[in-house]
Parts: sequence; structure tokens; C-alpha cells
Amino acid sequence: MANLVVIYGKPADEEAFDAYYFGHHVPLAKTIPGVRSYTVSKGPVATPAGPAEHHLIATLEFDDMAAIQAAFASPEGQAAAADVQTFATGGAEMLMFETARV
Repeated sequence: MANLVVIYGKPADEEAFDAYYFGHHVPLAKTIPGVRSYTVSKGPVATPAGPAEHHLIATLEFDDMAAIQAAFASPEGQAAAADVQTFATGGAEMLMFETARV
């Protein structure tokens, strides 16, 4: 398996971010070919030392890295990636990696 993790910074307006993210972006991202699962953090994001500077973390699971690359080469993947710029006023960092159970 492989994951795409998107870490969203604190937006200028958290309520507007959440409304757009769950009302528009999630349905759009769910059309990306090859997505096996899509989970998001619930409630505040924290560190062992206290609150984090992040608002939300999304994890999309794919079969492998090739599936992630194919997904974002698709029109649906390109649309979802471009959409991030319209609502992520706190920035967004995307990380991709293979996973292994240990």
C-alpha cells in the first residue's frame, strides 16, 4: 500500500475551510481513480507538547506509488490538486510514501 498525506495549516477562517473542504473538496477528491480509503483527522491536531499548527490531516490510501502517480495524472486528480489552492489559506503539505506493517 501507499499513502498520500495532506497536512493543512491553520486557515484564515476555520469555519469557511471546513464548509468548503467537506462540502466541495472531499466529494471532488473521492472521484480520484485508485483511492482505496480516505480518512481525515477529527478534532484538534496535537503534538505530545500540546496543540499543533495544523488544522486538518487527510490520508488517502492507494495500492502503490504508481497508483498515486496515475491518480494525479488523471483529470480528477489534477482538478482535486488545483482545488487545494482555492481554500487552503493556511497552506498544505503533501507527503507520499509506501507503507509496510511491522
